[in-house]
Amino acid sequence: MDLGTAFSRSAERHPGRRAVGGPRPLTYAEWDSRIAGLARGLLASGARPGQRILALLPGGEPLASLHLAAQRIGAVSVPLSVRFSAAELAYCVDDAAPVLAIADDSTASLLGEALREAAASPPVTDVPALLARGAWDPGGPPGTPPGDGAISVMLYTSGTTGRPKGVPRSHRAEYFAALAHLIQARQPMGAVSLGVMPMFHTMGLRSLLASVLCSGTWVPQAGFDPAESAALIAAERIDTLYLVPTAFWSLARAVSLDSLRSVRRLAYAGAPMPPALAGELTEAWRPECLVNHFGSTEVYTFSVGSAYEGGAVRKPGCAGRAGVFGRLRLVSPSPGASPDETVRPGDQGQVIVSLDSPEAFGGYWHRPDADAKAIRDGWYYTGDLGQADDDGDLWVSGRTDDMINSGGENIYPDSIERIMASAPGVDRLVISGTPHEKWGTAVTAFFVPSGGTYEPGMIGRLQDWARTSSGLPPLHRPKRYVAVTSIPTSAVGKILRRRLTTSGPTVLADSEARRD
Repeated sequence: MDLGTAFSRSAERHPGRRAVGGPRPLTYAEWDSRIAGLARGLLASGARPGQRILALLPGGEPLASLHLAAQRIGAVSVPLSVRFSAAELAYCVDDAAPVLAIADDSTASLLGEALREAAASPPVTDVPALLARGAWDPGGPPGTPPGDGAISVMLYTSGTTGRPKGVPRSHRAEYFAALAHLIQARQPMGAVSLGVMPMFHTMGLRSLLASVLCSGTWVPQAGFDPAESAALIAAERIDTLYLVPTAFWSLARAVSLDSLRSVRRLAYAGAPMPPALAGELTEAWRPECLVNHFGSTEVYTFSVGSAYEGGAVRKPGCAGRAGVFGRLRLVSPSPGASPDETVRPGDQGQVIVSLDSPEAFGGYWHRPDADAKAIRDGWYYTGDLGQADDDGDLWVSGRTDDMINSGGENIYPDSIERIMASAPGVDRLVISGTPHEKWGTAVTAFFVPSGGTYEPGMIGRLQDWARTSSGLPPLHRPKRYVAVTSIPTSAVGKILRRRLTTSGPTVLADSEARRD
């Protein structure tokens, strides 16, 4: 199934149903007409099947409509992060070689700077101009539906560990990923969902496409603002939220969750959810489900965990079992390990997932080096580490790149964070490694004090709690504590752990600097 056809079928089923919510709503029939006009505009601007169309737009309905218009003509949508630097954008432009670039008033200057650095020079336009060109040919549906093996979208990874990597994904992979999301997040036909996660990221596209497949109402929000999100939830009676934990955290502190009673289904991805936050959300909303989705751009679903069953929080942070279309294994974390080198039950291993999943990509764009590192014998090596508990459920313990070698022992931050995040006086906490004269690398707790205000003695109290109440073994207890104003995150709310030790936030107190 190609995505253009999938949208058309929802429009045929429910032409008068509200497809886009918010202040500028559209029915499915109206949205279908708008998408068709943009598709004709793309064709009139020279775009053809298989060619890349670059979009540098902040989000919301214009980007969603442009993405769906590209699907309709068989072109490849390339949405890029508006938080990329000009140099990163220039690299992506040259790498993708788009035939057309689309910006708006908020991004035109950044795109212009990037194009001055890039070797490629695609023509630049905007959504209103495309609609105007499309209006010259108000005929039937434009283009011929592509095969489901054709490339639908190319997403670029954030590049936090090197150059951004292009991840081409087929119509089939995108369709099955959206279908998997509907099943795994328990999203019914006609659901009303908040479309706030960026569409240059897999979570944002999944929210959009899942809403299309279930003939639901997608309520766009161009950028996350917790007060605005709360207002949209209340006004639109949104019942389905798929966010990163940091967004849920911000929402819970911006408004009274009790006032948002329409919310029935919760799903999260991108990072573990602290148990305290899971309890706060479920206590306020008593939802039908709270689902932890563990996956990536390359293969949408690795595993799915249910964190709320029978009216009670259950295993918050647990990644659960393989998704509905997938398989996973835990193998030796040593370099070059084969897919058959599985670890013993309970032992830590690297998570690998089978590429025979219909949600999987087929390899990186022009990056044989990345393919060689991540793909082996039909399996995708995720770079994530985890272990199975006695029930056979997966717990993610960290990234191979985030490992801290302290005192000769390999330590992974996630398991420490899950415990330390519940310490009193802490709003947010992240574990990272910093150089240390005795330990080589010290397990370091970067934390935001409750309310954002540091009080003298707070670090000492946190140290006492870790020693007497955390249950952490001595080597895993933080050796250094740093109070900071904020935790750096990506555009989708993922923690940028390495920036804590490089271009991090303002330091309020540091146990090593004796500024407590």
